[in-house]
Amino acid sequence: MVALAAFAIAGAPGWAQDARADQAKELKLSVAVGPAYALGQAAERWAKRIAEKSGGRLPVKPFPGATLSQRDPAREFIALSDGTADLALGSTLFWSMQVKELGVVGLPWLAPEPKQLDALLEGPVADALAAAVRRVGAVPLALAPLGHHELATKERAVRAPADLAGLRVRVTAMPALADFYAALGARVQAMGYADAQAAFAAGTLDAQDGTSATFAATRLHAVGLRRVVLWEAIAEAAVFAVNRERWESWTDTDRALVRDSAQESARELAELVRQENDAALAELRKSGMTIVRLTRAERAVFAAATKSAYDRWAAVAGEELVRAAEAAVQAAAP
Repeated sequence: MVALAAFAIAGAPGWAQDARADQAKELKLSVAVGPAYALGQAAERWAKRIAEKSGGRLPVKPFPGATLSQRDPAREFIALSDGTADLALGSTLFWSMQVKELGVVGLPWLAPEPKQLDALLEGPVADALAAAVRRVGAVPLALAPLGHHELATKERAVRAPADLAGLRVRVTAMPALADFYAALGARVQAMGYADAQAAFAAGTLDAQDGTSATFAATRLHAVGLRRVVLWEAIAEAAVFAVNRERWESWTDTDRALVRDSAQESARELAELVRQENDAALAELRKSGMTIVRLTRAERAVFAAATKSAYDRWAAVAGEELVRAAEAAVQAAAP
């Protein structure tokens, strides 16, 4: 069979061999979402820039929906490091499963203000995060803010930690998120989207963790959710990265153009996220959902209530890095 395969390849017409060669050169870019979201748009822009700057020598095909990692964003970094994906645009929250230092970005209420999140993505803290990604097997090229996770509820208004007691909250299957809600007395439920829709309709779920953009896109009001609390609890950032072996196979010129393309796309992503969030909040209000933004004093009460979860995941991320991050956000405090 090997001999027959070799014969078939050798005997194929020249145009067929060229087509296979072109396909082999196509780079695979993994991203968890499609272009309906800011992150997916940024992935498409990065791919387009690389192709244009290389004059077509480096064609890139985005694979949205985390299809290169079994549709699991938490496995995306594995796909990148083992070469299933050549490039990836992922989230610090999900990639922290393999790069533990990235978890510092999502420590509860570490960086609730936009300028504080920005402060984690530049200077010594950003350098430490990039070094951690390199140690685990990929080449980081740029970081960009993705904003914060909020909370949508069916009936209960959330203004104090006691309001979470017994609340049945659906979260992504991430240990750090589960610990965060457990510290507030919530009953954490990790389930797929279809199961969650059925649970909301049946009245066996009370709340949903996620971003405002996700709340709007999934039309949570249609399954009975009526309130959104903007509490800026868990921050996320985007990471643009390349598989190490692929990176080392390129010339210095190609490395520079891929890096420049990532950094340009990262700068645009910050604005895309801002526009996405504004549009999502407008859509949520239009659908009849009540939007409440916690004050700094209210956030401080929540932060004190989740100190045990903060300390547990700070130890995982690394105490030295966490202290540096705390100093950076303190300097950027309004």
